[in-house]
Amino acid sequence: MLKIGEFSKLSRVSIRMLRHYDELGLLAPQSIDPFTGYRYYGEDQLPLAGQICALKDMGFGLAEVKAILACQGDRAVLDRFLADKQAELTRREETIRQQLRLLDTARKSLRKDEPMMQYNVSLKTLPQRQVASVRMTLPSYDQEGMLWSVLVSETASLKLQPDDPCYCSVIFHDGEYKEADVDVEAQKTVKGTYPDTEHVKFKTMPPVTFASATYRGPYSKISEVNAAVAAWVRDNGYVYDGFAFNIYHVSPHETSNPEEFVTEVCYPVRKP
Repeated sequence: MLKIGEFSKLSRVSIRMLRHYDELGLLAPQSIDPFTGYRYYGEDQLPLAGQICALKDMGFGLAEVKAILACQGDRAVLDRFLADKQAELTRREETIRQQLRLLDTARKSLRKDEPMMQYNVSLKTLPQRQVASVRMTLPSYDQEGMLWSVLVSETASLKLQPDDPCYCSVIFHDGEYKEADVDVEAQKTVKGTYPDTEHVKFKTMPPVTFASATYRGPYSKISEVNAAVAAWVRDNGYVYDGFAFNIYHVSPHETSNPEEFVTEVCYPVRKP
């Protein structure tokens, strides 16, 4: 038998945490002296302490550790726990990478001598046009590529003729910003007539007048562009008149470098 201090040294777990593990029912001492209150652990409990530490190092909370230890004999259940945690950490890793990119961009902007980026806003009209359209509910806005994949795959055999000019755009049909389950429609202007496919619909879009600003760079700048367009709409006496949309002049389809993206942020407007 090992005193709690000895067990702490061998297991590399602090006495405070050993007492906490006992309170949670994770790792109880094998015996407690009824007179002195001293806690004693067995050498055979060291592997369990090691398992708890290993699971904590993987990112599991103590409640999750307790659930995992309760199903130790079921490898399939254990693998599901591990797979779910791996997927969660992967999502967090992607979020952290995006945050690091934003921080890097912000620091680079601070180090530049030129003034803050100014966006030129103008009033335009898109004429009536024929489009190939895919509209779906997506998990989030950054999953927009799913729409383009569907459009390309389902129309490959139709040999679509792009219009001139050809506009590739997305319309955001929700009247607000949503964190999940977003209603987005991708459109590509085409010439000719084609049969609808399972998800791709061909239709004629009416003319639309809109305020827009075109910028070069990553999509993380869109909030700045939105602010510039909103200020223009206010200052010029217009009101919003439909769902916002983006036109992609240079997109991830043409380049993998976000600094080379060219995006036009568009808001339909009218005079009140």
